[in-house]
Amino acid sequence: MDLRLLLIAVLSAVLGAISAQQGKKTVLNQSLVKFKGSICIKANAQSCGECIQVSETCGWCTDENFLTVGESKSARCDDLESLKKRNCNEAKIENPRGGVTIDKDKPVTDRKKDKAEKLKPEQITQIQPQKLTVTLRSDEPQTFRLKFKRAEDYPIDLYYLMDLSFSMEDDLENLKNLGTDLMKEMQAITSDFRIGFGSFVEKTVMPYISTTPARLINPCTGNQNCTSPFSYKNVLKLTNNGAEFNRLVSQQQISGNLDSPEGGFDAIMQVAVCEEQIGWRNVTRLLVFSTDAGFHFAGDGKLGGIVLPNDGKCHLENNIYTMSHYYDYPSIAHLVQKLSDHNIQTIFAVTEEFQPVYKELKNLIPKSAVGTLSSNSSNVIKLIIDAYNSLSSEVILENGRLPEGVSITYKSICKNDVVGTGENGRKCSNISIGDEVYFNISIESKKCPSNGKSEIIKIKPLGFTEEVELVLNFICDCQCASKGEPNSAKCHEGYGTFECGACKCNEGRIGRVCECSKDEVRTEDLDANCRKDNGTDICSNNGDCVCGTCECKKRENPAEVYSGKYCECDNFNCDRSNNKLCGGHGRCECRKCICDTNYTGSACDCSLDTTSCLAKNGQICNGRGTCECGSCKCTNAKFQGPTCEICPTCPGVCAEHKECVQCRAFKAGEKKSTCEQDCKYFNLITVKDRENLPQPTDQSFPLTHCKERDANDCWFYYTYAVRNDTKEVYVYHEVPSFSDMGPDIIPIVAGVVAGIVLIGLALLLIWKLLMIIHDRREFAKFEKEKMNAKWDTGENPIYKSAVTTVVNPKYEGK
Repeated sequence: MDLRLLLIAVLSAVLGAISAQQGKKTVLNQSLVKFKGSICIKANAQSCGECIQVSETCGWCTDENFLTVGESKSARCDDLESLKKRNCNEAKIENPRGGVTIDKDKPVTDRKKDKAEKLKPEQITQIQPQKLTVTLRSDEPQTFRLKFKRAEDYPIDLYYLMDLSFSMEDDLENLKNLGTDLMKEMQAITSDFRIGFGSFVEKTVMPYISTTPARLINPCTGNQNCTSPFSYKNVLKLTNNGAEFNRLVSQQQISGNLDSPEGGFDAIMQVAVCEEQIGWRNVTRLLVFSTDAGFHFAGDGKLGGIVLPNDGKCHLENNIYTMSHYYDYPSIAHLVQKLSDHNIQTIFAVTEEFQPVYKELKNLIPKSAVGTLSSNSSNVIKLIIDAYNSLSSEVILENGRLPEGVSITYKSICKNDVVGTGENGRKCSNISIGDEVYFNISIESKKCPSNGKSEIIKIKPLGFTEEVELVLNFICDCQCASKGEPNSAKCHEGYGTFECGACKCNEGRIGRVCECSKDEVRTEDLDANCRKDNGTDICSNNGDCVCGTCECKKRENPAEVYSGKYCECDNFNCDRSNNKLCGGHGRCECRKCICDTNYTGSACDCSLDTTSCLAKNGQICNGRGTCECGSCKCTNAKFQGPTCEICPTCPGVCAEHKECVQCRAFKAGEKKSTCEQDCKYFNLITVKDRENLPQPTDQSFPLTHCKERDANDCWFYYTYAVRNDTKEVYVYHEVPSFSDMGPDIIPIVAGVVAGIVLIGLALLLIWKLLMIIHDRREFAKFEKEKMNAKWDTGENPIYKSAVTTVVNPKYEGK
């Protein structure tokens, strides 16, 4: 039961959301119609054909009596609702609509591989429908759906293009059994598989190869037996005989060249454009490009004196490319075009060293893949299978060149209902065999083509031969135009064709009923009626004088119009603010802004709303300025801030009013003598008790509490407030008692200083005493160690006495 209630609640919420969304959509559509209705009128359409090209919402009233006196012919063009309100019968409103017609809708093929019945490639259909006719009216998109389904057992043509330069010798050895082995592997994918083989080396001119006679016969050095160099050779056209592939590959010989990049682009171009010689069928076409080097491209041929650009045509004679010495290498863009035109999907099988180069090339070539080739090509079969699975699991739609003014958008509904838009709307990935995906395609035309004829464009999935043909028909005129009455009497003297309720003038005639000749239009009498205030400018240089009446010029943007009797007005040359016409708060009429409510100024950029100027106290700019264009202009330059609330140089409210409060409340202070003149700006209220002073929480206006000292160094208390532009001061008026007086500062300071000095002296004496005691202990210790010292009494062996004793031999001691 709870689950049912939950489901009911969810369902109700969803229905409510849908209803609200539909309501929003209705309002949006109504606004859009109203906007486009104004476009219809301002377009100044002179015929039904011009009118229907302005917008899909514009209609033309064909009723002859629809216009009133003074209305121009262009008034017949308006949105449908406005025409009905102006009493134009609905049956008389010309409003052709576009549409989509399916001309060929063959169902996609439901083919099984195990069925005995085998279909030809042209009998298999993977995209539906195949042909449509789309009728386009300006600004009216037409949408249709395409279905794509990968057919099982779809035929495959695979052409193996191999680099036969000397470095690929071991790779060639491993390809000798490629044909039969690849045939066996591809049997799991398709029963109709064909394989071909081609090889390339380089252009046969210097400096790409050596042109000495001996090197032209055998370009390899040493005892190597190599074949003569060549540009491209079609060895085997596509065949289902794998043994024949093996036999011919086994007969191939390696060749050689001088430079590292190879001439592979020449070979790819010939493989793409020589369909008959290669044997391509209208099936899945795979080109495997195998190399271990880079590539030459357009411009490199100048090194060999070749300057003619590649012509993109087939030049195979006896299966050999014969014009390599005549035409330059193709450009990448040229290759992309040819591969796409011939529905060829490319697989680059390259060595690890050149992976980055070919991955960049892959990003430029749609429906291509890059695989890492082992040094001897032993993994080539796995590489081909993996690359094919990657390419075939993705479908990408492309379209041919679109006519001028036509645009196309894609929306994909892929596997598991994954939706893609924008560039992702063109493709679906991870598609398996038998999966169906859908593409919603929308085509829109902004204008009629200059020739008004039908155009044909084609949409096709890249890499597939099937395509969808779209025949585009453009609605450039109304059906009633075909019933026109040439040289009608309803037009002035038969100078026009009466069609769709109005005159369409003959060549050389103008006017509502073709009453004027273009040769007569530029007469002085008629031109004088088109000059404002007898000026020199005809129709203000914004229009043409037709039969004495200004017809204003049309602009590219139909929303921008010139108007006025002399085309002197417009709706796009008004002042701007924030890069918006009239600041986005008004409309432009005759080059002046008509502002919306609560806005003023030449560009409607000045708001009259004072909400943004209100301060927290409810006052405009805190009473210190005026509100101009939604922002405060402070009257005193010292005040700043959004509401003049900041005053960086102000001393503060309390300090600012201290002297005036003191002189009026206590008859004291510096302003005592000038109190009557300087301090009249506030009302003074005295209270007997300090607790009776107003409190901030009790007030609805700003209030400041102040505590200041008077001349006697006593405290007094007051509050300052601004209420309804009146300044009020409440003062606690009482002579302070002794207990309220502050302490005597001088004795305190003197005592503190004396205490610090005494403490310093005491510390100094203590330090001196400690030092004396320490010195005496050290001296006593020194004396003790001196007494205990024992010196060695031995004589120095090298010591010689300074005294010399001489004995007189004659001395006898007498």
